[in-house]
Amino acid sequence: MLRIAIIGGKVHSGGKKNLILEYYRQINRTEVQFDLICDSDSNSIPYDEFKILGGRIFVIEPYQNIIKHMKELRKIFKINSYEIIHAFNNTLNIFPMAMGYVCGAKVRINESISMSHKGDLKAYPKLIFRPFSKYFSNYYMACGEDCGRWQFGNKLFDQGKVEVFKTVINAKDNAYNPQLRAVTRNKYGWEDNIIYGFIGRFEMQKNPLFLIDIFKEITQRQKNAKLVIIGSGSLEKQMKKRIREYDITDRIEFLGRREDIKQFYNAFDAFLLPSLYEGLPVVGLESQSAGLPVFFSTEITKEASACNIGEYISLGEKTSTWAEIIIDKTLKNIPIRRSYAEELINAGYDSESEAKRLQKFYFKALTK
Repeated sequence: MLRIAIIGGKVHSGGKKNLILEYYRQINRTEVQFDLICDSDSNSIPYDEFKILGGRIFVIEPYQNIIKHMKELRKIFKINSYEIIHAFNNTLNIFPMAMGYVCGAKVRINESISMSHKGDLKAYPKLIFRPFSKYFSNYYMACGEDCGRWQFGNKLFDQGKVEVFKTVINAKDNAYNPQLRAVTRNKYGWEDNIIYGFIGRFEMQKNPLFLIDIFKEITQRQKNAKLVIIGSGSLEKQMKKRIREYDITDRIEFLGRREDIKQFYNAFDAFLLPSLYEGLPVVGLESQSAGLPVFFSTEITKEASACNIGEYISLGEKTSTWAEIIIDKTLKNIPIRRSYAEELINAGYDSESEAKRLQKFYFKALTK
């Protein structure tokens, strides 16, 4: 059996964690097992599921304490003698790639699953390390073309040296379920409302203050509109302050950080994602599979719209324009809502087929 070191970095609720888990659930675990290595300041380490699936988890010092971080990586790599290291931490992959090279790992996979924005202070490490991120790697991977070109450059991508493994979901599990929709809306008292939803971190990348601005415009046009926000982050106080200033506190519900989100994709009537940047967002794919219209900013890759219910709006547009487009398409979709799971599968975003392809990639790399 092949045991692979998966470098997760900061494993928080959401996209990266879900992506790793979805591959792990679908891969043939009698032949391949994962060891997840993550930073100690992660907020959603999947201890229980990894144990059930047969994997192991190692928690190490965050990369900010780089000397201790590297020492702990070296110890884990040496003890377990990994032949393959697969890092999902974007440009910060340079650290595990370097240590993997020192420890003799034959296959060192550097994967890009996100991009960056110059205005996001928390993204500066990504920008600083980007020119060096290719060092010590001998395989390059990305969740989509835009991420691959951003991190590894056009030359490497055009030479065919960046393998694209799409962001994946379990499309059938995320299919539209009218019964689950009815139960959830009844549970939360949403039967007579149009529910707009957001799931994500409250950080600059996700542009949550602009989200509040958009919804303010929606409330002026729809008496029964509500915004349901799921997640947590450093901008929560600023968000709530702006909500109070707009006097729309009774129109917005914060449900905190949750893992049971499938019910909400079904209960929502639209999903809002006006991010400054993304990789290929898992929430966008899961929403679309459930037949939920998704409103992306044009800063998000076009690859995120896997079927015809994804809509792109420029951040340069007025919030009133956002509101009008969102309301119009949302109301048109409600009476004809259906599952788009088959469209997601046909477009290559289903985890079962991509996990099989990833497993073949691992074994082929070892034979070179």
